[in-house]
Amino acid sequence: MENGSHGEIPENANEHCPGPESESAGQSDACAGCPNQEVCATAPKGPDPDLVGIAERMATVKHKILVLSGKGGVGKSTFSAQLSFALAAMDFQVGLLDIDICGPSIPKMLGLEGQEIHQSNLGWSPVYVESNLGVMSIGFMLPNPDDAVIWRGPRKNGIIKQFLKDVYWGELDFLVIDAPPGTSDEHISIVQFLQATGIDGAIIVTTPQQVSLIDVRKEVSFCKKVGIEILGVVENMSGLCQQVSDFKFSKMTKTGEQEDMTEWVLNCMREKAPELLDLIACAEVFDSSGGGAAKMCSDMGVPFLGKVPLDPQLCKAAEEGRSCFTDTKCGVSAPALKRIIEKLVASQLAARVEDSA
Repeated sequence: MENGSHGEIPENANEHCPGPESESAGQSDACAGCPNQEVCATAPKGPDPDLVGIAERMATVKHKILVLSGKGGVGKSTFSAQLSFALAAMDFQVGLLDIDICGPSIPKMLGLEGQEIHQSNLGWSPVYVESNLGVMSIGFMLPNPDDAVIWRGPRKNGIIKQFLKDVYWGELDFLVIDAPPGTSDEHISIVQFLQATGIDGAIIVTTPQQVSLIDVRKEVSFCKKVGIEILGVVENMSGLCQQVSDFKFSKMTKTGEQEDMTEWVLNCMREKAPELLDLIACAEVFDSSGGGAAKMCSDMGVPFLGKVPLDPQLCKAAEEGRSCFTDTKCGVSAPALKRIIEKLVASQLAARVEDSA
């Protein structure tokens, strides 16, 4: 429920609530007995002055893209990292902002573990992978990478605001924002802080099975409620795919143990059917009998960007903090990612041309 310019009214507020940003918040007759009365009375009133500073910082950023997921472990941060690598390889100026405060994996996936944030007279400086790819994460601020970040919502919101207000990105074509799973404080904060400057939209990453799609539907609902355009949904880990020669083979013994048969199988192939070694073998890992992300997108009226297979070589690239596009090792996943990213870039540039026309 909204109350004009006086902010969003809590659902448990009294009738005739003046709004938490009103000068009379917590003090008017209508506030008597409200469970939020003390909080409203002591909270700062009026618009957040830091939003002006955020707007000034974001004025040099052409496109701001959120990467979201309903559930953890679906490869969202891997996608964010490879999206950033790909955009930088296209000669765009790219920033990658990690707002997953409790699980900052972006430094590792960009090969930046152990790096620190530096400060200049212009503000905090991102940590750079390349001259056109800068990264900011709370992971750079932890004295020990194994330290847990045990923060409540207000403190998380404070560091996100500081990242937006104090980091000097310079001129950027794309700012990719890697958010934590779900629809929690971090998501609400980033939307509110960037509301005035505009968010181009969100990419939602999922896996094919219903357990993941149930939560993705909530993510889609969140985006629609807060007015964020959904640029598309990516179905990640869409079947295990790799070269036959990369598989391990085994057989079960009578005692129930596995006996490695890899060399025997590969030797048989080399001798009798060497052409099999160049084939790609695929297997379904997650149940997609319900139609997967494509069916969900059709049902909910949102774009489907494509599928990315579960590729062990892509997992290895993420572990080693490198782009999957720089060599031929990720021969299964890299082309799929490239198609998705090229489709995304084309749509964003087309939208910008229309806006400036």
